Amino acid sequence: MATEIKVPVLPESVSDATIASWHKKPGDAVKRDENLVDLETDKVVLEVPSTVDGVLKEIKFKEGDTVTSQQVIAVIDEGAAAAASSEAPKAEAKAEKAPAAGAQEVQPKAEAAKAEAAAPSSTKPAPVASANELPPGAKFTAAKEGIDPSQVEGTGRRGAVTKEDLINYASGKTAGVGGGARPEERVAMTRIRARIAERLMQSKNSIAMLTSFNEVNLGKVMAMRKELGESFEKANGIKLGFMSFFAKAAANALQRHPVVNASVDGNDIVYHGYADISIAVSTDKGLVTPVVRNVERLSFAEIEQQIGEYAKKARDGKLALEDLQGGTFTITNGGTFGSLMSTPIVNPPQSAILGMHAIKERAIVENGAVVAAPMMYIALSYDHRIIDGKDAVLFLVDIKNQLENPSRMLLGM
Repeated sequence: MATEIKVPVLPESVSDATIASWHKKPGDAVKRDENLVDLETDKVVLEVPSTVDGVLKEIKFKEGDTVTSQQVIAVIDEGAAAAASSEAPKAEAKAEKAPAAGAQEVQPKAEAAKAEAAAPSSTKPAPVASANELPPGAKFTAAKEGIDPSQVEGTGRRGAVTKEDLINYASGKTAGVGGGARPEERVAMTRIRARIAERLMQSKNSIAMLTSFNEVNLGKVMAMRKELGESFEKANGIKLGFMSFFAKAAANALQRHPVVNASVDGNDIVYHGYADISIAVSTDKGLVTPVVRNVERLSFAEIEQQIGEYAKKARDGKLALEDLQGGTFTITNGGTFGSLMSTPIVNPPQSAILGMHAIKERAIVENGAVVAAPMMYIALSYDHRIIDGKDAVLFLVDIKNQLENPSRMLLGM
């Protein structure tokens, strides 16, 4: 029986999707819920699983093609899989009746397989990829450089060979020959990268953006994490990180400075009575901002759990569209990459974004004495059309006061 595989119903904000990569080819056996193809929208990558056990009979669109909601993209022959699987017991029975000489011949192979399975993971061969399994950009690179992708160790999702892997491999092969390789490649932006570029230009061209800075002594936060971190993890099953402190401090400050939590809609200002905070997460496909909702109501443990779930989803490419929609304010942490100071870009239609940075031991004056303290610069970029400099500065001072006296957060002060 032929079963059609269709593009999932896409939200109103997403008009179409691009075939990113097929994980099966015609003739391959597939199982129910096994991922067949990745579809890339301008926000997330969607996995399309098989709805039945069977054999992939037909693929209707190739990688790079654009498809729309509910469009048929593949056909699975459900009966073929059942017929193929029914032959397995017969084959096993035939093998059992084979002559003893045959059994002796198979034995060394079985022992070799056992030895290979028992070998350390570092000695096992890298994942093998054929040219047909590569995404379009990587196929181009492999063909141009004359590289056999099965010889390249992949660093992408599930060990996939990426364009960067091939470029690095090519550079390593040709280094030192005639002055060294000078590879160039022109590839189309991914849907997600193109959307990021579009939104950054929208922010630059439509917002009167300004950035204010302050610095925070994180000594008491670090002391609290050291004193209570182990107990917190035992009680909640998750580590106590820095982001929950910043998210909670921001949520409290947004309640006291509502214009920072507002957005512009035409000639109107929309004030939000809740703090849905977008947390910027870096992935191999670009920056995404899943939303932790109602942070003002959440405990530290609930914030950490949601952030941890989103981080795992982002790494595995499992973020759903609804995870990214909404958000009244954004926090981004360039400090994880070593940034000491930056001016983050506002994420429209939001009006402000808080930038965290690297924690550095610096000399400060405390009670008349010079001491070393773990200091962080914080930045607030904001839409100057509705947020005055005074509001931005007071908001940052509010964040600073809470983080330098973390007990204030526990008391809602």
